[in-house]
Amino acid sequence: MDGERREPEPLTKADFESLATFRFAVRRYLRFSEEAVRQNGVTPQQYQLMLAVKGFPGREWATVGELAERLQLRHHSVVELVNRAQRLNLVARAPHPDDRRAVRITLSEAGEQLLARLVSIHRAELRRVGDLLRPPGVDGSLH
Repeated sequence: MDGERREPEPLTKADFESLATFRFAVRRYLRFSEEAVRQNGVTPQQYQLMLAVKGFPGREWATVGELAERLQLRHHSVVELVNRAQRLNLVARAPHPDDRRAVRITLSEAGEQLLARLVSIHRAELRRVGDLLRPPGVDGSLH
C-alpha cells in the first residue's frame, strides 16, 4: 500500500480557526508594510522592487526579466516600475556585460539607504508579531 493515496483527514474547526488567524496576521502585516513604505515616500511596489534587487541571490543586481519573475509581474510593468524608481533616484541601470539586450538594475546610494531603513522597520514588526506569521502546518499538522 506504499503507492496508494490516502484521503486527507477532514479539517476540524481548530484547523479553520488556525488558517483564518494566519490569513488575518498576513493581511495585517501587509497593511503595516504598505503604510510604512508610504510614510517613507515610496509605493509598496517600489519597496518590493528595491528588496528584489538587493535580495537577489548571489549578487547585487538583477535584470528586468529576473525582477519580473521575482515580483510576478509582466516585463513591461517592471520596465515602468524601474523607470519611476529611477526618476526617484532609487535604482540605476547599467549595461549588462554579457548580453547587449539586457541591463543590470542596481540600487542607488539613496535606494540603499532607504531600503535599509525600511527593512529595519519591517524586521522590527516581524519580531513583534512573532509566531502569528508562522504558517499553520509547518510541523505537519494544521493545529
